[in-house]
Amino acid sequence: MTVPAAPPDAPGAPGAPAEASGTPAVAPDTSARVRDPFLDNAKFLAMVLVVSGHLIEDLRDVEVAHALYFFGYLFHMPLFIMVSGYLSGNFAFSPGKARKLISGLAVPYVIFEVAYSLPRFFLYGKLEISLLDPYYLTWFLMSLFLWRLSTPVWQQLRWPLAVAVGVSLLSGTSALPDELSMNRTLGLLPFYVLGLMLRPRHLEPLRRPWARACGALVLATGVGVALAVHRAVPTEWIRWRHANTVIGVDDLTGTLIRLAMLATGALLVMAFLAVTPARRTWFTGLGAATMYAYLLHGFVVKVTERYNDVLVTPWGVAVMILFGVGLSAVLCTAPVRRFFRWAVEPDVSWAFTRLRRPGRGVPGRSAGAV
Repeated sequence: MTVPAAPPDAPGAPGAPAEASGTPAVAPDTSARVRDPFLDNAKFLAMVLVVSGHLIEDLRDVEVAHALYFFGYLFHMPLFIMVSGYLSGNFAFSPGKARKLISGLAVPYVIFEVAYSLPRFFLYGKLEISLLDPYYLTWFLMSLFLWRLSTPVWQQLRWPLAVAVGVSLLSGTSALPDELSMNRTLGLLPFYVLGLMLRPRHLEPLRRPWARACGALVLATGVGVALAVHRAVPTEWIRWRHANTVIGVDDLTGTLIRLAMLATGALLVMAFLAVTPARRTWFTGLGAATMYAYLLHGFVVKVTERYNDVLVTPWGVAVMILFGVGLSAVLCTAPVRRFFRWAVEPDVSWAFTRLRRPGRGVPGRSAGAV
């Protein structure tokens, strides 16, 4: 997904020490921002989980497919959300930030909300477009837009993560409307706030050998637990789309389950980051463009759904997972980015007024006018 501006002390941010990003010390380059390969690697690998998860979603009659789907959904979106929060630490209300929100999230949201609605029109003659009720995978753009707007609020609180967890747990006690993707926006909020609170010094221990070993053990244990319990846990818990009563439990039980889901998601995110390479790899550059893979892979998924009847076998699941790896890589390549830049990263500078210089107000209006 498109990388937002990094906080001042985030790895890869201008002025950050070279050792914080895991790269050799080099002379500073003021012409371009140095990216941290660690985060780009993590984003690409997580995108593989997202794409492969969507490709095997209709193959869940196969036990291993259902278990892997359950396991991946526990943490792949929490990971993206946490990284988005981590890279939003310097967000503040300003004309420039507002324009980035519009061009980077709002406009692509409208484009893909319409684009994903068109197949339903051509196939079934039904055109339903609701800009307030995200369809399919566009919910992430809507939620990220709202999380970004709320950033200054969380930065002013003494215990932002505790408040965010409270909001998340309380959101499960009410039947929230689908508009603005409210269930997911509030339910997954703690992962965004967690990202806002993290600093490079918090992630540095995850790059050590002992952390890598612990991370691999946690992930392996997670897969084993998923294989054991995936049929017993309703899928809606990992999708964060409904209130407790809709899933079929009382609020006390639902609150405890949600708290466990938050803790499990955070643990798996940290374990995943611990096993993520910190050095540059063949897919590091692709990790800078995961928003392309995220927004475009859904069209491929819709096409492959027509052939799922012949893929509901262990071999079919393996083929689709491998296909997900390749598809994730292809959709992040430079040719795809050039071809779809107009939709994913549209240039809408023509729609904005010229930025005024600091200290210059509106002609004819005093500084104290309201």
